[in-house]
This record gives sequence, structure tokens and C-alpha cells, in this order.
Amino acid sequence: MYASVRDELRATLDEIRDAGLYKPERVIGTPQSATVSVPTGDVLNFCANNYLGLADHPEVVAAAKEALDRWGYGMASVRFICGTQDVHKELERRLSAFLGQEDTILYSSCFDANGGVFETLLGPEDAVISDALNHASIIDGIRLSKARRHRYANRDMADLEKQLKETQDARRRLIVTDGVFSMDGFVAPLPEICDLADRYDAMVMVDDSHAVGFVGPGGRGTPELHGVMDRVDIITGTLGKALGGASGGYVAARAEIVELLRQRSRPYLFSNSLAPVIAAASLKVLDLLETAGELRERLDANTKLFRTRMTEAGFEILPGDHPIAPVMIGDAAEAGRMAELLLERGVYVIGFSYPVVPMGQARIRVQLSAAHSTADVERAVAAFTDARATMAG
Repeated sequence: MYASVRDELRATLDEIRDAGLYKPERVIGTPQSATVSVPTGDVLNFCANNYLGLADHPEVVAAAKEALDRWGYGMASVRFICGTQDVHKELERRLSAFLGQEDTILYSSCFDANGGVFETLLGPEDAVISDALNHASIIDGIRLSKARRHRYANRDMADLEKQLKETQDARRRLIVTDGVFSMDGFVAPLPEICDLADRYDAMVMVDDSHAVGFVGPGGRGTPELHGVMDRVDIITGTLGKALGGASGGYVAARAEIVELLRQRSRPYLFSNSLAPVIAAASLKVLDLLETAGELRERLDANTKLFRTRMTEAGFEILPGDHPIAPVMIGDAAEAGRMAELLLERGVYVIGFSYPVVPMGQARIRVQLSAAHSTADVERAVAAFTDARATMAG
């Protein structure tokens, strides 16, 4: 049987390669940092979600080493059987306080967190209204639920209100949005979303994976940035980006929501506990965030410098001030070719194409970090300019 399936799979893979959509995985031989080693040599890393440069921070690494001795390597169990340690409960308490929510529940990833919310809270008599550009984990989580599914155009409040009017017969309604849209760097208009939620008696959920740690005056994410921390009912996020860069996710929400998730959320009930070493290192990250103003300022400066220099050089970058800076290319093969040329020039970036982004909107998503120096940013801009000249022939 597999022989015929294999031929079909090979044909599909060939089609992906021929369309310029194949996604190779490059192996790096060093810890995650502003500079990493790949088989071709040392390169500047402009494609990791290491926003604050904490992935190899010595205090985070030291906390992880200490945690291995104190708490062991893994739990070999789910939370409700024998997989809960003090370090898990302490991290949940600290995240709740940091995010201004009543309680928090940890997951193996934010993908699992988003996969466990909708099915638990919503049934056939309910409706979920989702931004059209929400992360794949939100889309998949919604598919698992039996709730009525509605979408509104990206950040389009008139369309959101239209969906709210059409679902007024639902028992519960949940508006869900990314805080920052990962392929564009656009920030969700949370004040307007919360206003509509109040007007139409809906709940609000925000996936803040690309904001928590560095967006907002205290790094508490887009709800803090917009002054709506007390108006958002559910916040999901990751420990795998600005908060240390390892893995793990969470839902921070109203107390009753979290309590029900502990009883009914399948990714939580049937997945091993978050490794204690990650929980302990994440506590150290939260300590560091209390005095991370300088890191956030450096990240902001690097972002402004890159966006300004690239615009001056004639590149098309989607507008905004987030450290996700998408350099628009259009054609998938050209985006892949430019990424290869940049790697040859010592700058590690990735071309994003369909199905990660819409067809014909291929781009190189540059991600700035507080770990980058001004010279690193200037070198990246020069490499883009040189690669473009090479492609022009």
C-alpha cells in the first residue's frame, strides 16, 4: 500500500519545491543569540523571536542549571496525577500578577493553550468571532469546538460589529484576536474591540505571544499598551519568545475560566507537565523583566533604526513600530533567493511564503532584538542592499 502513497507524497513534495515553497531547516551549532553558527560560518541572526536577548542570558541559564539539581529533568506525568511541583504553582502565581489576571494555567506550548480554550468554554449554542489573520493555533482550536464560527476582516471594527449583531442569539460570544499579528507586526485595536464587547455583551481573548515581555510600559503586552488590562477576559501567551525563548505556554484569565480549564481542557489533562527547569528559568525571566527598561529601549531603538534605514534604501516594509519588520518581496522564489544571498553575506533571515502568508505576498520577516548592536543593524541593511543589487543582475 505505501508504495503508491509514497509516489503521491513525493509528487506533492516536488510540487512544493518547484513552486519555491519548500522550507529547509538550517542547523545552528551555538546557543540562540544575536550571532549564531551555521555550517557556512558565523552569521547575524535576524529571524529568532529572541526579542529581549534572554535566550542565552547568563542569569537565565544559571537558574535553569540550578533547577535541574533541585527539581529534576521532567515530571513523567500530567499535572493532576503527580506532575505538579511548587515551581509550577509559583510561576502561575507570578504570571497572574504580572499580567493582571486572577489566575493562570500552564501548558506545554501556546499552541496547546489555544487548542484547549474554545472546546472547554464554548458549545453549539455559543459563537466565537475571530480575526481573519489570527495564528494557526487559534484557528485549529476553534475547529475543535462545536461553537458557531465567524470571522471578521483583519482589525476591521465595522466587520466585527456586523458579526456581533449577527450572533446576538448566542448564549456566549467570544471575540478572539492576536495582540500582534506575527506575519505583519500589526497591533490589534484592543480599546475598540473591548468597547464593542461591552456593547454587545461578549468576552475578549487575546493571544499576546508577540508582545508580552516588551510591549507596554512594563512589558505586560498589548492590554497594558492600550490600557485595557482589566477589560480582557482571557490572555494566552508563550514562554518561548521574549520570556526566555524555550517552550511552554499559558492561559491567564478570570478565576472560574482557569478552574474549568484545569478540569476539562484536553491538552492540559493529557499532556505532560511543563518541564520544571523551564518553569524555574521563566521565574528568573520575570525577575529580570522588573528592571528590563533598558532592554526594551534598546529593542525599540534597533527597530526604529532598521525600519528607517530600509525605507530610505527603497525597500517596502509594512508600516508600524513593532520589531517584526516584514520586508515585502511578493514572489516566493525571489524571497527564498534573497534569503540565501543574505546568508552568504552573513545575515540569517527566512523567506516566508504560502501557506504561512497569502499567495503572492512572500516576504522576509526580519526580527529585531535587544541583543543586536547598532553595527549589526547597519550591516543587515547593507546586506539587503547588496543582495538586491545581485538579484537585479
